[in-house]
Formats: sequence, C-alpha cells, structure tokens
Amino acid sequence: MTGDVRGVVAAIPARWGSTRFPGKALADLGGSPMIAHVVRRARAASTVDRVLVATDDERVAAAAVAAGAEAAMTGEHPSGTDRIAAALANRGDWEIVVNVQGDEPMLSAANIDTLVRGLRERPEVGMATLCRPLAEERAGDPNAVKVVRRSDGRALYFSRSAIPYPRDGGAAAGLWRLHLGIYGFRTDALEQFVGWAPSPLERAEGLEQLRALENGMEILVLDAPDPAYGVDTPEDLERVRRLIAGTD
Repeated sequence: MTGDVRGVVAAIPARWGSTRFPGKALADLGGSPMIAHVVRRARAASTVDRVLVATDDERVAAAAVAAGAEAAMTGEHPSGTDRIAAALANRGDWEIVVNVQGDEPMLSAANIDTLVRGLRERPEVGMATLCRPLAEERAGDPNAVKVVRRSDGRALYFSRSAIPYPRDGGAAAGLWRLHLGIYGFRTDALEQFVGWAPSPLERAEGLEQLRALENGMEILVLDAPDPAYGVDTPEDLERVRRLIAGTD
C-alpha cells in the first residue's frame, strides 16, 4: 500500500459485446489477450494499490485473474464508469478510483501515475482525465475524441468533431488535443456521477464524460507524458500488434 488511509484502485471495464469490435478484450496481442496487457500496465503504476476488472463475461474474468487482477461480474450498464461503480459496490471505500479503459493495451504506468498525482495536488477537483497533442490530419476522425480546456486546465467540452473548428484554415493548429480514455474519480464524485442518468449530449456523442459536464461537474484535463493507442477497430488492433512486435 502507499501509506494512505484509503488507496487507489484501478478499475478496468471490459464488456464482451463491444459495438464496433465484439470480443476485443480477448483479442490476441503477442500471445496474450488484450485485457492481460491492460492489467499488467495498471499493476505497474506506482500509485495503484489494487486492480479490478469489471466484466460481463466469464472468459474475460478468467483472463483478468490469470494476469494478476481481481474480477467482478456485472450486468448491463450505460457506460464503463457505471460498470465499475457497480463492481466496486460493497468492496471498500477508496481515495481515488481510476477508470482504465479495457481497450488501451499500451497505456503507460506513467500516465496512470500522472492522473492520480494530479488529483492529489488539486483536492478541489473531483474528476480528472488526460490528453495529448493531436495531429491536424486526425482532427476530423470521429474515433479521435477531442477536448478543449479552460486556461486553468479544466474541460470546456469533448467531441468527436474537430474542436476548435479551424475557420481560418491553420488557425487551430497546435490547439487540437486528443482525449485519452482514462478517468480518475474521488469516491464521492464517482457516486455522484453514476447517480445521474445518461445525458442528452452523452447519448448524442457517445461520450460518457459529457454527463459530468452537463451536470456541472468540472473535469481537470492533464497532459499525459506518454501516448496511448486505443483499440476501437480491427485495424487499430493490427497497428498495436505491429507496435508490440517493434515493426511499426
């Protein structure tokens, strides 16, 4: 343990029936299922005391346990954050819950630690996430979620569209930021978040973090030290395979 009265749990939502890529949690990457890579990355973070996989599939649960995590079976939920809140019910009280996406097999331990330390340094904030610079050619890609921030680092909006919109051509160059799919919550903020119904903007964009913004919860957006490579499609999986093999 880190010595805190309450520590940090990394919770990984990993459902079988992904809309765009069913079964991707068990997709093979270098001889191990994707979920095993995510578990190992989370366990490597120095700020994390416990790793828990929240899933609706026994096969995913078995792979998670084999990789060194605990597993909790959950039913249907509107978002990954709702799933992990259900999995953590009656499993103790935690200082910080980190929602580590089950399709981020190359997420670095440094990114997780940056998120946790950022929350600890800003006690007035209940929720935080990460971002990276985004290349201009990806600004129009709906699979690349964009975020714009206030001057104090808090989120203004997240979108699958190109925000800010480059009305004057290159005027937005350097302003596009890629949102990384990882969230940190203080326990009370997590409980508040899952108490709200999915919001109109959340349903429209398919982005759960918009539920927080629509209900007035501020989100701190920190700069991630390392890139992440989310797997949304079979093509993404092939790229990650090449990265793991050192051929990309």
